[in-house]
Amino acid sequence: MPVEIGFHGAAGGVTGSCYRIVHAGGVLLVDCGLFQGSRTVDELNRRPFPFDPAEPAAVLLTHAHIDHAGLLPRLVAHGFGGTVFATAGTAGLLDWVLPDSGGIQEGEAERLNRRNARRGRDMVRPTYTRADAEAALEQVATVDYRAWIDVVPGVRARWWDAGHILGSASIELEIDEPGDGPLRILFSGDIGPGDRAFHPDPEAPAGVDHLILESTYGDRERAQVSEEERRELLRREVAAALERGGNLLIPAFAVERTQEILYDLDILFDTGQLPVVDVFLDSPLAIKATDVFRTHLTEINHPGTPHPFRRANLHPVETVEESKRLARLHGGAIIMAGSGMCTAGRIRHHLKNNLWKAEATVLLVGYQAPGTLGRLLLEGRERVRIHGREIAVRATIRSLEAFSGHADRDGLVAWAAARRPVAGSVFLTHGEDPARATLKAALAKAGFDADRIRLPGLDTVATLARGAVTAERTDRPRLPAEVLADIDWHNDYAETVLDLSRTLDRMPDDAARRALLARVEKAIAAARGEAG
Repeated sequence: MPVEIGFHGAAGGVTGSCYRIVHAGGVLLVDCGLFQGSRTVDELNRRPFPFDPAEPAAVLLTHAHIDHAGLLPRLVAHGFGGTVFATAGTAGLLDWVLPDSGGIQEGEAERLNRRNARRGRDMVRPTYTRADAEAALEQVATVDYRAWIDVVPGVRARWWDAGHILGSASIELEIDEPGDGPLRILFSGDIGPGDRAFHPDPEAPAGVDHLILESTYGDRERAQVSEEERRELLRREVAAALERGGNLLIPAFAVERTQEILYDLDILFDTGQLPVVDVFLDSPLAIKATDVFRTHLTEINHPGTPHPFRRANLHPVETVEESKRLARLHGGAIIMAGSGMCTAGRIRHHLKNNLWKAEATVLLVGYQAPGTLGRLLLEGRERVRIHGREIAVRATIRSLEAFSGHADRDGLVAWAAARRPVAGSVFLTHGEDPARATLKAALAKAGFDADRIRLPGLDTVATLARGAVTAERTDRPRLPAEVLADIDWHNDYAETVLDLSRTLDRMPDDAARRALLARVEKAIAAARGEAG
Protein backbone atom coordinates (compact mmCIF):
# COMPACT_ATOMS: atom_id res chain seq x y z
CA MET A 1 0.00 0.00 0.00
CA PRO A 2 1.48 3.42 -0.95
CA VAL A 3 2.08 6.04 1.74
CA GLU A 4 -0.28 9.02 1.67
CA ILE A 5 -0.12 12.33 3.50
CA GLY A 6 -3.20 14.52 3.96
CA PHE A 7 -2.82 18.23 4.72
CA HIS A 8 -5.86 18.87 6.89
CA GLY A 9 -4.78 22.17 8.40
CA ALA A 10 -2.14 24.91 8.13
CA ALA A 11 -2.29 24.64 4.32
CA GLY A 12 -2.79 28.10 2.83
CA GLY A 13 -3.11 29.47 6.37
CA VAL A 14 -1.09 29.42 9.56
CA THR A 15 -3.37 27.64 12.03
CA GLY A 16 -5.02 24.23 12.44
CA SER A 17 -1.88 22.15 11.87
CA CYS A 18 -2.85 18.55 11.12
CA TYR A 19 -1.18 15.95 8.88
CA ARG A 20 -2.66 12.49 8.32
CA ILE A 21 -0.28 9.68 7.35
CA VAL A 22 -1.82 6.54 5.81
CA HIS A 23 0.45 3.53 5.33
CA ALA A 24 0.30 -0.26 5.24
CA GLY A 25 0.31 -0.49 9.03
CA GLY A 26 -2.53 1.95 9.60
CA VAL A 27 -3.07 5.69 10.15
CA LEU A 28 -1.41 8.29 12.35
CA LEU A 29 -1.59 12.07 12.75
CA VAL A 30 1.14 14.62 13.20
CA ASP A 31 -0.47 17.47 15.20
CA CYS A 32 -4.15 18.19 15.65
CA GLY A 33 -4.47 21.94 16.02
CA LEU A 34 -7.19 24.52 16.48
CA PHE A 35 -8.02 26.86 13.59
CA GLN A 36 -7.81 30.57 14.45
CA GLY A 37 -8.82 33.55 12.35
CA SER A 38 -12.08 34.83 10.94
CA ARG A 39 -15.35 33.32 12.11
CA THR A 40 -15.54 31.29 8.91
CA VAL A 41 -12.12 29.77 9.60
CA ASP A 42 -13.00 29.28 13.28
CA GLU A 43 -16.10 27.34 12.21
CA LEU A 44 -13.82 24.57 10.90
CA ASN A 45 -13.24 23.62 14.54
CA ARG A 46 -16.89 22.62 14.91
CA ARG A 47 -17.37 20.90 11.56
CA PRO A 48 -16.76 17.15 11.16
CA PHE A 49 -13.16 16.05 10.77
CA PRO A 50 -12.28 15.19 7.15
CA PHE A 51 -11.46 11.66 8.35
CA ASP A 52 -12.82 9.21 10.89
CA PRO A 53 -11.48 10.40 14.30
CA ALA A 54 -11.40 6.79 15.54
CA GLU A 55 -9.13 5.71 12.67
CA PRO A 56 -5.67 7.05 13.70
CA ALA A 57 -3.67 4.80 16.00
CA ALA A 58 -1.50 7.65 17.32
CA VAL A 59 -0.96 11.40 17.28
CA LEU A 60 2.58 12.79 17.24
CA LEU A 61 2.79 16.35 18.58
CA THR A 62 5.41 18.90 17.55
CA HIS A 63 4.58 21.24 20.44
CA ALA A 64 1.89 22.56 22.78
CA HIS A 65 0.73 25.69 20.98
CA ILE A 66 -3.03 25.65 20.53
CA ASP A 67 -2.85 25.75 16.71
CA HIS A 68 -0.92 22.46 16.85
CA ALA A 69 -2.60 20.64 19.74
CA GLY A 70 -5.88 22.45 20.41
CA LEU A 71 -8.27 20.01 18.70
CA LEU A 72 -7.01 16.93 20.55
CA PRO A 73 -9.93 17.05 23.05
CA ARG A 74 -12.46 17.06 20.23
CA LEU A 75 -10.61 14.23 18.46
CA VAL A 76 -10.77 12.13 21.64
CA ALA A 77 -14.40 13.05 22.29
CA HIS A 78 -15.26 11.80 18.78
CA GLY A 79 -13.60 8.42 19.12
CA PHE A 80 -9.80 8.66 19.04
CA GLY A 81 -8.47 6.03 21.43
CA GLY A 82 -4.78 5.91 20.57
CA THR A 83 -1.68 7.41 22.17
CA VAL A 84 -0.60 11.05 21.94
CA PHE A 85 3.21 11.15 21.85
CA ALA A 86 4.93 14.37 23.00
CA THR A 87 8.12 15.55 24.68
CA ALA A 88 8.09 16.06 28.45
CA GLY A 89 8.03 19.84 28.05
CA THR A 90 5.07 19.65 25.68
CA ALA A 91 3.22 17.24 27.98
CA GLY A 92 3.78 19.55 30.95
CA LEU A 93 2.32 22.49 29.06
CA LEU A 94 -0.62 20.46 27.73
CA ASP A 95 -1.71 19.81 31.33
CA TRP A 96 -2.70 23.48 31.44
CA VAL A 97 -3.14 24.49 27.79
CA LEU A 98 -5.90 22.01 26.93
CA PRO A 99 -8.14 22.47 30.03
CA ASP A 100 -7.75 26.24 29.68
CA SER A 101 -8.82 26.02 26.05
CA GLY A 102 -11.81 23.89 27.05
CA GLY A 103 -12.79 26.54 29.58
CA ILE A 104 -12.52 29.24 26.92
CA GLN A 105 -14.69 27.20 24.55
CA GLU A 106 -17.32 26.83 27.28
CA GLY A 107 -17.18 30.53 28.16
CA GLU A 108 -17.47 31.69 24.56
CA ALA A 109 -20.45 29.38 23.96
CA GLU A 110 -22.12 30.62 27.15
CA ARG A 111 -21.60 34.27 26.15
CA LEU A 112 -22.91 33.64 22.63
CA ASN A 113 -25.92 31.74 23.95
CA ARG A 114 -26.90 34.69 26.15
CA ARG A 115 -26.88 36.89 23.05
CA ASN A 116 -28.68 34.24 20.99
CA ALA A 117 -31.41 33.93 23.63
CA ARG A 118 -32.10 37.66 23.41
CA ARG A 119 -32.16 37.46 19.60
CA GLY A 120 -34.31 34.33 19.45
CA ARG A 121 -31.57 32.27 17.82
CA ASP A 122 -30.61 28.63 18.37
CA MET A 123 -28.25 27.71 21.17
CA VAL A 124 -24.73 26.51 20.33
CA ARG A 125 -22.51 23.91 21.95
CA PRO A 126 -18.85 24.54 22.81
CA THR A 127 -16.30 23.04 20.44
CA TYR A 128 -15.25 20.92 23.43
CA THR A 129 -15.30 21.20 27.21
CA ARG A 130 -12.78 21.24 30.01
CA ALA A 131 -13.81 17.64 30.78
CA ASP A 132 -13.04 16.65 27.18
CA ALA A 133 -9.59 18.21 27.55
CA GLU A 134 -8.87 16.38 30.79
CA ALA A 135 -9.90 13.11 29.14
CA ALA A 136 -7.48 13.76 26.28
CA LEU A 137 -4.61 14.25 28.73
CA GLU A 138 -5.03 10.67 29.89
CA GLN A 139 -3.78 9.50 26.49
CA VAL A 140 -0.50 11.47 26.46
CA ALA A 141 2.81 9.59 26.64
CA THR A 142 6.20 11.33 26.83
CA VAL A 143 9.22 10.80 24.59
CA ASP A 144 12.86 11.87 24.79
CA TYR A 145 14.61 14.01 22.22
CA ARG A 146 16.74 12.10 19.69
CA ALA A 147 15.45 8.69 20.80
CA TRP A 148 13.77 6.42 18.22
CA ILE A 149 10.45 4.93 19.31
CA ASP A 150 7.99 2.65 17.52
CA VAL A 151 4.76 4.66 17.36
CA VAL A 152 2.62 2.24 15.30
CA PRO A 153 3.50 -0.99 13.47
CA GLY A 154 5.85 -0.19 10.62
CA VAL A 155 6.57 3.39 11.73
CA ARG A 156 9.18 4.74 14.08
CA ALA A 157 9.80 8.37 15.01
CA ARG A 158 12.17 10.61 16.87
CA TRP A 159 11.89 14.20 18.07
CA TRP A 160 14.52 16.94 17.51
CA ASP A 161 14.65 20.25 19.40
CA ALA A 162 13.09 22.94 17.18
CA GLY A 163 14.08 25.87 19.42
CA HIS A 164 10.56 27.34 19.20
CA ILE A 165 9.00 26.94 22.65
CA LEU A 166 9.52 24.69 25.66
CA GLY A 167 9.28 21.09 24.41
CA SER A 168 8.97 22.02 20.73
CA ALA A 169 10.25 19.57 18.17
CA SER A 170 10.72 18.63 14.58
CA ILE A 171 9.59 15.05 14.03
CA GLU A 172 11.42 12.53 11.87
CA LEU A 173 9.46 9.52 10.59
CA GLU A 174 10.73 6.29 9.09
CA ILE A 175 8.00 4.24 7.42
CA ASP A 176 8.71 0.65 6.37
CA GLU A 177 8.49 0.21 2.62
CA PRO A 178 9.35 -2.72 0.38
CA GLY A 179 12.79 -2.42 -1.17
CA ASP A 180 15.86 -0.54 -0.04
CA GLY A 181 15.20 1.04 3.31
CA PRO A 182 12.34 3.04 4.83
CA LEU A 183 10.60 6.15 3.53
CA ARG A 184 11.89 9.11 5.56
CA ILE A 185 9.75 12.20 6.22
CA LEU A 186 10.75 15.20 8.33
CA PHE A 187 8.13 17.55 9.79
CA SER A 188 9.73 20.84 10.77
CA GLY A 189 7.03 21.87 13.23
CA ASP A 190 7.59 25.54 14.06
CA ILE A 191 11.24 26.50 13.72
CA GLY A 192 12.67 28.93 16.25
CA PRO A 193 14.80 31.91 15.18
CA GLY A 194 17.83 30.93 17.22
CA ASP A 195 19.54 33.03 19.90
CA ARG A 196 16.61 32.59 22.29
CA ALA A 197 16.64 33.19 26.01
CA PHE A 198 15.56 29.68 26.96
CA HIS A 199 16.56 27.42 24.05
CA PRO A 200 19.43 26.19 21.90
CA ASP A 201 19.32 26.76 18.16
CA PRO A 202 17.03 24.37 16.26
CA GLU A 203 18.43 21.04 15.09
CA ALA A 204 17.31 18.14 12.88
CA PRO A 205 18.77 15.39 10.68
CA ALA A 206 19.90 15.68 7.08
CA GLY A 207 19.07 13.43 4.14
CA VAL A 208 15.32 12.73 3.95
CA ASP A 209 12.85 11.78 1.24
CA HIS A 210 10.35 14.52 1.93
CA LEU A 211 10.43 17.70 4.02
CA ILE A 212 7.30 19.35 5.46
CA LEU A 213 8.42 22.92 6.16
CA GLU A 214 6.61 25.73 7.97
CA SER A 215 6.52 29.12 6.23
CA THR A 216 4.88 31.50 8.71
CA TYR A 217 7.39 34.27 8.02
CA GLY A 218 8.54 33.02 4.64
CA ASP A 219 8.10 36.50 3.16
CA ARG A 220 9.70 38.38 6.05
CA GLU A 221 13.33 39.21 6.64
CA ARG A 222 13.92 40.48 10.15
CA ALA A 223 17.00 42.28 11.33
CA GLN A 224 19.06 39.87 13.40
CA VAL A 225 19.07 41.11 16.98
CA SER A 226 20.87 39.86 20.04
CA GLU A 227 19.17 39.41 23.39
CA GLU A 228 20.52 42.79 24.46
CA GLU A 229 19.24 44.49 21.31
CA ARG A 230 15.84 42.84 21.68
CA ARG A 231 15.69 44.01 25.29
CA GLU A 232 16.48 47.57 24.19
CA LEU A 233 13.64 47.51 21.67
CA LEU A 234 11.27 46.42 24.42
CA ARG A 235 12.61 49.12 26.74
CA ARG A 236 11.85 51.82 24.17
CA GLU A 237 8.31 50.59 23.63
CA VAL A 238 7.54 50.35 27.34
CA ALA A 239 9.14 53.71 28.15
CA ALA A 240 7.15 55.42 25.38
CA ALA A 241 3.93 53.78 26.56
CA LEU A 242 4.50 54.89 30.15
CA GLU A 243 5.30 58.41 28.95
CA ARG A 244 1.91 58.57 27.23
CA GLY A 245 0.38 58.15 30.66
CA GLY A 246 -2.01 55.28 30.00
CA ASN A 247 -1.92 51.55 30.49
CA LEU A 248 0.21 49.32 28.28
CA LEU A 249 -1.73 46.27 27.06
CA ILE A 250 0.25 43.31 25.75
CA PRO A 251 -1.96 40.56 24.25
CA ALA A 252 -0.29 37.49 25.70
CA PHE A 253 0.77 34.36 23.89
CA ALA A 254 0.63 32.41 27.13
CA VAL A 255 3.32 29.89 26.31
CA GLU A 256 6.89 31.16 25.85
CA ARG A 257 6.27 34.72 24.61
CA THR A 258 4.88 35.79 27.97
CA GLN A 259 7.78 34.23 29.86
CA GLU A 260 10.39 35.81 27.57
CA ILE A 261 8.87 39.26 28.02
CA LEU A 262 8.69 38.82 31.79
CA TYR A 263 12.33 37.76 31.77
CA ASP A 264 13.41 40.83 29.81
CA LEU A 265 11.27 43.18 31.90
CA ASP A 266 12.88 41.68 34.99
CA ILE A 267 16.35 42.66 33.75
CA LEU A 268 15.20 46.12 32.66
CA PHE A 269 13.68 46.76 36.08
CA ASP A 270 16.67 45.46 38.02
CA THR A 271 19.21 47.43 36.00
CA GLY A 272 17.25 50.68 36.33
CA GLN A 273 16.60 50.95 32.61
CA LEU A 274 12.86 51.08 33.32
CA PRO A 275 11.02 52.32 36.40
CA VAL A 276 9.60 49.47 38.45
CA VAL A 277 5.89 49.48 37.62
CA ASP A 278 3.13 47.01 38.33
CA VAL A 279 2.84 44.15 35.85
CA PHE A 280 -0.46 42.28 35.89
CA LEU A 281 -0.40 38.82 34.35
CA ASP A 282 -4.10 38.38 33.62
CA SER A 283 -4.06 34.94 32.08
CA PRO A 284 -4.61 31.82 34.17
CA LEU A 285 -2.99 29.80 31.39
CA ALA A 286 0.09 32.02 31.28
CA ILE A 287 0.36 31.76 35.07
CA LYS A 288 0.25 27.95 34.94
CA ALA A 289 2.62 27.85 31.96
CA THR A 290 5.03 30.01 33.92
CA ASP A 291 4.94 27.39 36.69
CA VAL A 292 5.92 24.77 34.10
CA PHE A 293 8.84 26.97 33.02
CA ARG A 294 9.97 27.20 36.64
CA THR A 295 10.00 23.40 36.76
CA HIS A 296 11.86 22.79 33.50
CA LEU A 297 14.12 25.86 33.38
CA THR A 298 15.79 26.11 36.75
CA GLU A 299 18.84 28.21 35.81
CA ILE A 300 17.32 31.22 34.07
CA ASN A 301 17.58 33.86 36.79
CA HIS A 302 20.60 36.15 36.54
CA PRO A 303 23.02 36.10 39.48
CA GLY A 304 22.09 38.05 42.60
CA THR A 305 18.52 38.86 41.57
CA PRO A 306 15.08 37.39 42.30
CA HIS A 307 13.70 34.71 40.03
CA PRO A 308 12.10 36.56 37.07
CA PHE A 309 8.74 34.88 37.66
CA ARG A 310 8.65 35.75 41.37
CA ARG A 311 8.74 39.53 41.78
CA ALA A 312 6.98 41.91 44.16
CA ASN A 313 5.67 43.99 41.24
CA LEU A 314 4.44 40.96 39.23
CA HIS A 315 0.81 40.28 40.08
CA PRO A 316 -0.80 37.05 38.83
CA VAL A 317 -4.51 37.66 38.22
CA GLU A 318 -6.38 34.42 38.74
CA THR A 319 -10.09 35.19 39.10
CA VAL A 320 -12.56 36.98 36.88
CA GLU A 321 -13.34 39.37 39.73
CA GLU A 322 -9.66 40.33 40.03
CA SER A 323 -9.52 40.84 36.27
CA LYS A 324 -12.55 43.15 36.32
CA ARG A 325 -10.91 45.29 39.00
CA LEU A 326 -8.12 46.13 36.54
CA ALA A 327 -10.63 48.38 34.77
CA ARG A 328 -9.99 50.87 37.61
CA LEU A 329 -6.36 51.31 36.54
CA HIS A 330 -5.99 54.69 34.86
CA GLY A 331 -2.38 54.47 33.78
CA GLY A 332 1.17 53.48 34.49
CA ALA A 333 0.62 49.73 34.54
CA ILE A 334 1.45 46.86 32.20
CA ILE A 335 -1.40 44.40 31.62
CA MET A 336 -0.56 41.13 29.87
CA ALA A 337 -3.68 39.11 29.10
CA GLY A 338 -4.69 36.27 26.77
CA SER A 339 -5.12 35.76 23.93
CA GLY A 340 -2.21 36.79 21.71
CA MET A 341 -4.36 37.44 18.61
CA CYS A 342 -7.13 39.06 20.70
CA THR A 343 -9.56 36.37 19.55
CA ALA A 344 -10.91 35.47 22.98
CA GLY A 345 -10.16 35.66 26.66
CA ARG A 346 -9.60 38.56 29.01
CA ILE A 347 -7.62 40.80 26.64
CA ARG A 348 -10.83 41.66 24.81
CA HIS A 349 -12.29 43.15 27.99
CA HIS A 350 -9.15 45.21 28.59
CA LEU A 351 -9.19 46.40 24.97
CA LYS A 352 -12.81 47.41 25.37
CA ASN A 353 -11.82 49.46 28.44
CA ASN A 354 -8.68 51.04 26.97
CA LEU A 355 -8.76 51.25 23.16
CA TRP A 356 -10.78 54.47 23.18
CA LYS A 357 -8.22 56.23 25.41
CA ALA A 358 -5.59 58.24 23.52
CA GLU A 359 -3.06 57.76 26.30
CA ALA A 360 -3.26 53.94 26.18
CA THR A 361 -0.91 51.67 24.21
CA VAL A 362 -1.36 48.19 22.73
CA LEU A 363 1.83 46.28 21.96
CA LEU A 364 1.38 43.29 19.62
CA VAL A 365 4.23 40.79 19.95
CA GLY A 366 3.36 37.88 17.67
CA TYR A 367 1.70 36.70 14.49
CA GLN A 368 -1.84 38.01 13.92
CA ALA A 369 -4.00 35.79 11.70
CA PRO A 370 -6.25 37.39 9.05
CA GLY A 371 -9.66 38.38 10.39
CA THR A 372 -8.59 38.43 14.04
CA LEU A 373 -9.01 41.53 16.16
CA GLY A 374 -5.23 41.73 16.53
CA ARG A 375 -4.81 41.84 12.74
CA LEU A 376 -7.48 44.53 12.40
CA LEU A 377 -5.69 46.68 14.98
CA LEU A 378 -2.36 46.07 13.26
CA GLU A 379 -3.89 47.20 9.96
CA GLY A 380 -4.92 50.51 11.51
CA ARG A 381 -8.71 50.18 11.84
CA GLU A 382 -10.18 53.27 13.45
CA ARG A 383 -13.15 51.44 14.95
CA VAL A 384 -13.71 47.82 15.90
CA ARG A 385 -16.47 45.74 17.41
CA ILE A 386 -15.87 43.85 20.65
CA HIS A 387 -18.63 41.76 22.24
CA GLY A 388 -21.10 43.43 19.87
CA ARG A 389 -20.09 46.97 20.87
CA GLU A 390 -18.50 49.64 18.71
CA ILE A 391 -15.16 50.83 20.11
CA ALA A 392 -13.17 53.78 18.75
CA VAL A 393 -9.44 53.06 18.41
CA ARG A 394 -7.61 56.07 19.81
CA ALA A 395 -4.88 54.13 21.61
CA THR A 396 -1.42 53.86 20.09
CA ILE A 397 -1.01 50.47 18.37
CA ARG A 398 2.54 49.16 18.20
CA SER A 399 4.13 45.93 17.00
CA LEU A 400 7.38 44.31 18.10
CA GLU A 401 8.64 41.37 16.03
CA ALA A 402 11.84 40.83 18.00
CA PHE A 403 10.02 38.35 20.24
CA SER A 404 8.78 36.22 17.37
CA GLY A 405 9.18 32.52 18.02
CA HIS A 406 9.53 31.77 14.30
CA ALA A 407 12.50 31.86 11.99
CA ASP A 408 12.26 34.43 9.21
CA ARG A 409 12.74 33.70 5.49
CA ASP A 410 16.54 33.50 5.65
CA GLY A 411 16.37 31.36 8.79
CA LEU A 412 13.96 28.93 7.16
CA VAL A 413 16.12 28.68 4.04
CA ALA A 414 19.23 28.04 6.13
CA TRP A 415 17.46 25.39 8.21
CA ALA A 416 16.10 23.65 5.09
CA ALA A 417 19.49 23.78 3.38
CA ALA A 418 21.05 22.00 6.36
CA ARG A 419 18.58 19.13 5.84
CA ARG A 420 19.84 18.35 2.33
CA PRO A 421 19.82 16.17 0.43
CA VAL A 422 16.03 16.07 0.14
CA ALA A 423 15.44 13.33 -2.41
CA GLY A 424 11.78 14.09 -3.04
CA SER A 425 9.67 17.17 -2.39
CA VAL A 426 9.57 20.09 0.00
CA PHE A 427 5.97 20.84 1.08
CA LEU A 428 5.49 24.41 2.31
CA THR A 429 2.79 24.60 4.99
CA HIS A 430 1.83 26.74 7.98
CA GLY A 431 1.89 29.98 6.02
CA GLU A 432 -0.29 32.31 4.00
CA ASP A 433 0.09 32.00 0.24
CA PRO A 434 2.23 35.16 -0.25
CA ALA A 435 4.65 33.88 2.40
CA ARG A 436 4.76 30.44 0.80
CA ALA A 437 5.35 31.85 -2.69
CA THR A 438 8.20 34.06 -1.46
CA LEU A 439 9.81 31.21 0.46
CA LYS A 440 9.52 28.93 -2.57
CA ALA A 441 11.43 31.46 -4.67
CA ALA A 442 14.09 31.81 -1.96
CA LEU A 443 14.51 28.04 -1.68
CA ALA A 444 14.84 27.73 -5.45
CA LYS A 445 17.50 30.45 -5.40
CA ALA A 446 19.31 28.46 -2.70
CA GLY A 447 19.49 25.41 -4.97
CA PHE A 448 16.29 23.48 -4.32
CA ASP A 449 14.44 22.22 -7.42
CA ALA A 450 11.48 24.59 -7.85
CA ASP A 451 9.44 21.84 -9.48
CA ARG A 452 9.73 19.81 -6.28
CA ILE A 453 8.60 22.60 -3.96
CA ARG A 454 4.88 22.13 -3.37
CA LEU A 455 2.20 24.38 -1.86
CA PRO A 456 -0.58 22.00 -0.79
CA GLY A 457 -4.08 23.34 -0.24
CA LEU A 458 -6.40 22.47 2.62
CA ASP A 459 -7.31 18.76 2.46
CA THR A 460 -4.84 18.02 -0.33
CA VAL A 461 -3.66 14.38 -0.25
CA ALA A 462 -0.30 13.40 -1.76
CA THR A 463 1.00 9.90 -2.47
CA LEU A 464 4.64 9.56 -1.46
CA ALA A 465 7.41 7.28 -2.63
CA ARG A 466 11.13 7.37 -2.05
CA GLY A 467 12.33 10.54 -3.73
CA ALA A 468 9.04 11.28 -5.49
CA VAL A 469 5.41 12.32 -5.21
CA THR A 470 3.50 9.94 -7.42
CA ALA A 471 0.04 11.53 -7.15
CA GLU A 472 -1.75 14.50 -5.62
CA ARG A 473 -5.44 15.23 -5.24
CA THR A 474 -7.89 17.45 -3.39
CA ASP A 475 -11.25 15.75 -3.07
CA ARG A 476 -13.45 18.05 -1.00
CA PRO A 477 -11.61 21.05 0.45
CA ARG A 478 -13.57 22.40 3.40
CA LEU A 479 -12.69 26.00 2.56
CA PRO A 480 -11.19 27.64 -0.55
CA ALA A 481 -7.70 29.07 -0.15
CA GLU A 482 -8.79 32.70 -0.43
CA VAL A 483 -11.08 32.32 2.60
CA LEU A 484 -8.39 30.74 4.78
CA ALA A 485 -6.06 33.72 4.51
CA ASP A 486 -8.43 36.69 4.40
CA ILE A 487 -11.18 38.44 6.29
CA ASP A 488 -14.67 36.98 5.84
CA TRP A 489 -18.21 38.30 5.61
CA HIS A 490 -18.38 38.59 9.41
CA ASN A 491 -15.55 41.12 9.25
CA ASP A 492 -17.28 42.86 6.33
CA TYR A 493 -20.52 42.97 8.34
CA ALA A 494 -18.80 44.53 11.35
CA GLU A 495 -17.07 47.11 9.16
CA THR A 496 -20.34 47.92 7.35
CA VAL A 497 -22.18 48.46 10.64
CA LEU A 498 -19.38 50.73 11.87
CA ASP A 499 -19.33 52.63 8.57
CA LEU A 500 -23.10 53.08 8.62
CA SER A 501 -22.92 54.46 12.16
CA ARG A 502 -20.14 56.92 11.22
CA THR A 503 -21.98 58.05 8.11
CA LEU A 504 -25.23 58.67 10.00
CA ASP A 505 -23.34 60.72 12.60
CA ARG A 506 -21.83 62.96 9.90
CA MET A 507 -25.02 63.62 7.93
CA PRO A 508 -26.46 67.18 8.12
CA ASP A 509 -29.91 66.40 9.51
CA ASP A 510 -32.44 63.72 10.41
CA ALA A 511 -34.10 63.86 7.00
CA ALA A 512 -30.85 62.86 5.31
CA ARG A 513 -30.36 60.07 7.85
CA ARG A 514 -33.85 58.69 7.29
CA ALA A 515 -33.32 58.80 3.52
CA LEU A 516 -30.11 56.80 3.83
CA LEU A 517 -31.76 54.24 6.10
CA ALA A 518 -34.63 53.92 3.62
CA ARG A 519 -32.14 53.09 0.84
CA VAL A 520 -30.47 50.52 3.06
CA GLU A 521 -33.81 48.94 3.93
CA LYS A 522 -34.74 48.83 0.25
CA ALA A 523 -31.52 46.97 -0.54
CA ILE A 524 -32.17 44.53 2.32
CA ALA A 525 -35.73 43.92 1.10
CA ALA A 526 -34.46 43.21 -2.43
CA ALA A 527 -31.86 40.77 -1.09
CA ARG A 528 -34.51 39.08 1.05
CA GLY A 529 -36.64 38.60 -2.04
CA GLU A 530 -33.74 37.13 -4.01
CA ALA A 531 -33.06 34.69 -1.18
CA GLY A 532 -36.67 33.53 -1.31
